[in-house]
Amino acid sequence: MINNPENKFNLEKRTTKFSIDVLDLCKSIKISIINQNIIKQILKSTTSVGANYFEANGAITHKICICKKEARETKYWLMLLWKTNPEKEKYLKDLLNECQELTLIFSKIILTIRKK
Repeated sequence: MINNPENKFNLEKRTTKFSIDVLDLCKSIKISIINQNIIKQILKSTTSVGANYFEANGAITHKICICKKEARETKYWLMLLWKTNPEKEKYLKDLLNECQELTLIFSKIILTIRKK
């Protein structure tokens, strides 16, 4: 997902790119009665990850915990979207991988903060 290696450690750019990638995916999917709510939920949780990180980056707070929560929720919605849109498997695998990496990064940040 992160094409530019210098963006790997820039979480503002990384969470923004993740949101944009999910937005692009959702734009490419034909809306149906089955996937309509999934897409709506995935857009909310995905964009919340970046928004909360931007807010938390100014002063590390409980917002990082919200980032982790929203990333985990996004993973759930991505898995459901995969089930309803199997033709998007490759793209969804990449997004699920990025989502997992972001979740692990937020987990590490939380552990580091709690040790202080």
